[in-house]
Amino acid sequence: MGSIDHGSLAAAHQAALDHGDPPVELLTVGRFSAQYADARPWAIGPFRLDPSLTFRPEADWADPTGIGWSSTSLFNPTPILAGDGLHVFYRAAPRKESLGSRIGHAVRTADGWRDDPANPVVWPTLPNEVLGVEDPKVYRAPDGSYRLFYNAIWDAADAGPGEAELLASTPMPGIGCDIMVATSDDLVHWRKLGPAVPREVSRGWAKGAVIPRTPAGDAVAIGGEFLMYLSEGCGGRLVVGRSPDLSTWTFAPVPYLDLAPLGGSLCEVACASVGHHTGDDLVLDFFYEEVDGRLAAGQALYDRSDPFTQRELSRGGSLAWGGLVAYSGGLYFTQGWDAPEGVRELSWYRAETPAGAPASAADPVLGSVSPGGPR
Repeated sequence: MGSIDHGSLAAAHQAALDHGDPPVELLTVGRFSAQYADARPWAIGPFRLDPSLTFRPEADWADPTGIGWSSTSLFNPTPILAGDGLHVFYRAAPRKESLGSRIGHAVRTADGWRDDPANPVVWPTLPNEVLGVEDPKVYRAPDGSYRLFYNAIWDAADAGPGEAELLASTPMPGIGCDIMVATSDDLVHWRKLGPAVPREVSRGWAKGAVIPRTPAGDAVAIGGEFLMYLSEGCGGRLVVGRSPDLSTWTFAPVPYLDLAPLGGSLCEVACASVGHHTGDDLVLDFFYEEVDGRLAAGQALYDRSDPFTQRELSRGGSLAWGGLVAYSGGLYFTQGWDAPEGVRELSWYRAETPAGAPASAADPVLGSVSPGGPR
């Protein structure tokens, strides 16, 4: 895909430093996950802050790009368990929810948190990454290796032949987003494999490689293959990817989620969890907009044997972009939205009960079933 232009990289960093977006800067974890209205018995959560696990990096990283990059905000992380403890991969950005991000890695052992001295473990090196690499999602493959999926942000100047017209209809006109995949055997050294989703599928924009996983971080094969739920981008279609190895993927439209019972519209699916209520359940956690314009979280229940036919919906969710993790006797997710301005920290939130709150008799329409797509 060629080499990166450092002048463009420096300009992107300056634009990120100048970023300001009041709606996203007001995002807080509690409004989505602290309490649920009419939660179903299978819903995961609500969640409460556990201050004992807060992570704060102690030092700035060296900048491998040589442009003087810096960060003031950490967010949208992924936790995963490995032999030496609890690992977290996180997005570090010049400003909260700005572009120009890098990906860092930290480990918690009996001695506490240690930020990886190799950070950043992923940074822009390719033309389609000039506006940042962000929102890591990490999964362990059956052979013990790891796959990292991340968003690569690019602008119209880097569009290929015939691709510039795609960017007119993306959520950020003139800017594209590719889902990239990298592989590692040690969670530190990553080899980039390139885009997971081709642009003829993404239509210039695809975010969120949501793959069913266990609370330890293992990717779960369903029907002999791994599934990827795509929700934001792809020309407004819901799309599902299929893979034998978590590295190579094929994609097709599948209408796997219907928010009509909620009366809202989907923004993005956050994560897919298996085995929290019974061994056969699959729960999608998603971000949506209610009919009055308020942002909200929800969850959808499926059977693993029928992963595209939703059985029920429940209001409230974690919006755990990287997934949930079982640690120290609890079920957790982590996020950095609630850090004070200019403070780099990730807070950890623990589920009140692994299977969620008791069911409510109210709002029975949430139990309606929508048609599933082809399998």
